[in-house]
Amino acid sequence: MDVRRTAVVKLDLSDEQRDALHRTAEQYLYCANRTTDYCWSNTTYTECRTNKRQVRDALYSELREGTDLQAQLVQAAIKRAVEAVKACVERWKKGQRVSCPTFTAETMDYDARSATFYRNKVSLATVEGRVEPSFVLPADSPTPYERYVLSEDYEFRESTVRYDAVDDEFYIQLSTRRIDGDVEVSEDTGHPDQTVLGIDLGVNSLAVSSTGTFWQGDDYDHWCREFEKRRGEMQQRGTQAAHNALLRLGKREEAWRKQYIHTVANELVAEAVEHDCDVIVFEELTDIRERLPQAKWHHVWAFRRLYEYVSYKGPEQGVSVEQVEPNHTSQRCSRTDCGFTHEDNRHGEQFCCQKCGYEVNADYNGAKNIGLRYARKRTHRLRSSPKSGSGDAEVDLRVNGGTLNGESHRPIAGD
Repeated sequence: MDVRRTAVVKLDLSDEQRDALHRTAEQYLYCANRTTDYCWSNTTYTECRTNKRQVRDALYSELREGTDLQAQLVQAAIKRAVEAVKACVERWKKGQRVSCPTFTAETMDYDARSATFYRNKVSLATVEGRVEPSFVLPADSPTPYERYVLSEDYEFRESTVRYDAVDDEFYIQLSTRRIDGDVEVSEDTGHPDQTVLGIDLGVNSLAVSSTGTFWQGDDYDHWCREFEKRRGEMQQRGTQAAHNALLRLGKREEAWRKQYIHTVANELVAEAVEHDCDVIVFEELTDIRERLPQAKWHHVWAFRRLYEYVSYKGPEQGVSVEQVEPNHTSQRCSRTDCGFTHEDNRHGEQFCCQKCGYEVNADYNGAKNIGLRYARKRTHRLRSSPKSGSGDAEVDLRVNGGTLNGESHRPIAGD
């Protein structure tokens, strides 16, 4: 099982370190906004530049020479800006009103080369050289940072440093990945037409893939509750200053949510690329409130944003994104030699087939069913296509599976 976790830690900064991060953020924002200006077209979305490599090749030298930023930070700023333009282009295609993205919040993306983590501090690249602020960790141990970042069971993925104008503090959000056991990938038996990655959306986990990767939502839920608590405190004051602070908090919360889901979307697309998947398949989001009545509004918002972000990030990596009907995907046994469907198969987070006895995490079972549903429909369409003549055309569609609870799941044939 592959589990993604995040941890948010406040940085204990000296005045010199704080100034260095502010100056770094200023130049980072300059690079991001210069990139969006280069990419954007007010005429038509087809004229917007959204090829990340081409944009980087065009702007990298200019931005490196014009700023004091480390190479990785320049590339991170370009990447963020291109992704923002892509998101606007997708909304533009749907007839929504959009404008050129503008970056104002002091946030910077750090990878393993621009950020180095130690037990109680981090080394960050800035325009003034490396700074090494300490962490402000809760007294209760183990903290999320200790459990996920320092543990040998987790590996660092990426991090975001952001300035909170309300608290006048810098925070760092870290994304990590834990893998229990090896993920088994199929050996090529011929050349499959497509390999499918199924994605199930849920409440306990924001997303689960058919390769057995879990993107947990506990940290997301924690910070949603924190924002809600702070809004309540400000609303009780009833002053103009509190009202202004409430508006700033709302902007900060929106930016934080988007950044969080962008991180999950990037990792989800990377999962598909890592396992040679050609298609990422989600369940349709229509009526998701009725299907997941226990999901709060911020969960539904996260689901829709996640699908939107993956829809434009995936094709850039050569991975298409599709949707299928969600009916009974949580109640159907995903074993291809069974397929028994019954409401008693699912019990909370666990799935146990009443017919064959197959037991597994319920969301993982659902992810495999979502992938299988697309594979079967795709297979049926190809075989019934006029180009296939007699309908006996050879088709090889697969759902990529991983290892979970000691069980190996090789890619499953489409029918």
